[in-house]
Amino acid sequence: MAKRPAGARVAASSTWTDPDGVRTPAADVHGWLPGTNQTVCGIPLARASLARFPHVAWEDAQPATGAHADAVRHVCPRCRAALRPREGRDRRSVPRRP
Repeated sequence: MAKRPAGARVAASSTWTDPDGVRTPAADVHGWLPGTNQTVCGIPLARASLARFPHVAWEDAQPATGAHADAVRHVCPRCRAALRPREGRDRRSVPRRP
């Protein structure tokens, strides 16, 4: 089975500076793995004019729970699906017989 990407960060279509002066993602956000030039869903960062946020973890950009999600309006559903934690789906529902 393929492993889920670890250490995902955020790429966004806009930037917002919070009251503390920290640059945070805004508008549409995508998952991004440092060292790559595209989002987890395959969009090239430069062509789509997406800004990288290596200091913002993917979990922190989620509107429901994230610390850096104040200005996030839309989370890419393909990136969300690729980066969501697995919830016991890897275990078999019925144990194998020897």
